[in-house]
Amino acid sequence: MAGPAHHWRRILMICILIPGGLLLSSAMPQQLVQPQEANSIISDEPITPVPEPRPINALKVRLGERLFGDHRLSRNNLRSCASCHDLNTNGASKESHDKGLDGSSLPLNTLTVFNAALSFRFGWEGKIRAIESDAKASLQNPQIMGADLAEIVEKLDADSGLRREFVAAYGRRPDAENVVDALATFQRTLITPGSRFDRWLAGDAGALSAEEQDGYRLFKSLGCVSCHQGVNIGGNLFQRHGIFHPLASPKPEILRVPSLRNVATTPPYFHDGSAATLDEAVRRMGVAQLNSTLTDRQVSALVAYLGTLTGKYRGVPVGGAP
Repeated sequence: MAGPAHHWRRILMICILIPGGLLLSSAMPQQLVQPQEANSIISDEPITPVPEPRPINALKVRLGERLFGDHRLSRNNLRSCASCHDLNTNGASKESHDKGLDGSSLPLNTLTVFNAALSFRFGWEGKIRAIESDAKASLQNPQIMGADLAEIVEKLDADSGLRREFVAAYGRRPDAENVVDALATFQRTLITPGSRFDRWLAGDAGALSAEEQDGYRLFKSLGCVSCHQGVNIGGNLFQRHGIFHPLASPKPEILRVPSLRNVATTPPYFHDGSAATLDEAVRRMGVAQLNSTLTDRQVSALVAYLGTLTGKYRGVPVGGAP
């Protein structure tokens, strides 16, 4: 006869396989995690803390950071990577759709560059597998940077100071390979550890309020964690949106599940940027993905929990959030 542990493992498996499988349980009395219980459950959580950035060649990182903000990497020196990925705010922008080089709107909302290196694919459709390939694709995309790598190298090599930095970091002058590598190396450092939720995961029971813990419990019981889990709370699988009801623009139908790290700082939401607030996004996700109209209390708790996912970049909270 199956014991209690087997029973609960089976329920958890059902929840993971069927998003919203424990939807009815949200109406049942919920017990908050008591401080003395916190340390005993952390190791069993489906989400793990963001690690501190690994030590990387400091010369390459510094060079990559300089290139990230260099307009010479674009056609006609019109923009830099930082033009759409503002590291002083949320690693993206506040626009539903950023503008292409010709002034038209880009087809998809700009994803944050923070913690992107922790995802298994890049972009909303997840077509790119490596961070170097993503950097190269952005440089060459006619609507994003519209550049030719040979022309970029020529412009950078004409800068004697920058040329010396390349020689110091790579032992040679700028070329297509080390330009891309420097950008990718810098982007690997754009990790944001230190969120309040990560502190709670590490055993600090006081890091979350009662409502925030309630929100996390709902996040799991409603089935949100079926797609948003792991170190990046997403970013590690593909999913169809609008399972029960339309969510946003119908195309693309299949998307890489976005990370929820720093999500409170990255409005507007969804691939078409059609949800202006986190409250709206949570309500629409409930209907579209769970076939459930969430109560105001549930939405409030979920939004409160999502607000605990804001980490720190270079010791400062992303977006200046508290």
